[in-house]
Amino acid sequence: MKVIPVIDILHGVPVHAIRGRRSEYQPLQSIFVRSADLLENISIFKTLGFRELYIADLDAILSGASDFELFTPIVAPIGLSLLVDAGVNSIERADRLLKSGVSKFIIGTETLLSKDFIAEAVERFGNYRVVVSLDLKDGQVLTKAGVDGSIDPLHLLQEFELMGVSEVIVLDLARVGSNEGVETGFLKRAINKTNLSVYVGGGVRNIADLIELKALGATGTLVATALHTGRVSVEDLKREGFL
Repeated sequence: MKVIPVIDILHGVPVHAIRGRRSEYQPLQSIFVRSADLLENISIFKTLGFRELYIADLDAILSGASDFELFTPIVAPIGLSLLVDAGVNSIERADRLLKSGVSKFIIGTETLLSKDFIAEAVERFGNYRVVVSLDLKDGQVLTKAGVDGSIDPLHLLQEFELMGVSEVIVLDLARVGSNEGVETGFLKRAINKTNLSVYVGGGVRNIADLIELKALGATGTLVATALHTGRVSVEDLKREGFL
């Protein structure tokens, strides 16, 4: 199972995400870097031995801002594969983001305008470049009002699979930064009732949580707070074969 560190960016600064309450996010305080410099906070993960990094561009997600040039100076010199959620909901936005050098782009249900876009993106860019994030809060799928059809979480995942999607993130925003652990009930259903590669986001507290998620069959886990606070250490990850 992959462990992928996370950086959330708001107004160009890394921030600490807690429970999806974005108006309350504060600048990130990390044991790894003692400054708010974005490049420092990103590049440290390459130094620590990680190969991939998940970035949430909250300005793009919240307001549709599209300064995708933000990623160009990051990719080449740092050498990490970037998975980026930047509110992509059109082919034009996806194309611009990929041209900035990121490896994969995230289509989040929170910013999705039409399910048809997912199938279109997979056909245009290939399923190895497209990751769909099932954005949940208190067990409910976050979607725009215009998204038609079923919004039952499991039915949605099965629809995405039929569209050619191969990788999904089950992102529980209510548990992000909460130190409450991962809600595994739905996760088990997602893994057992689809053939999707399932990544998990939100709630990881410690190395025991990661070991449990691996046993459940998760393909990967996104980890932010537990890494930045040291509750999950690099030594733990190496010892358990996650890094």
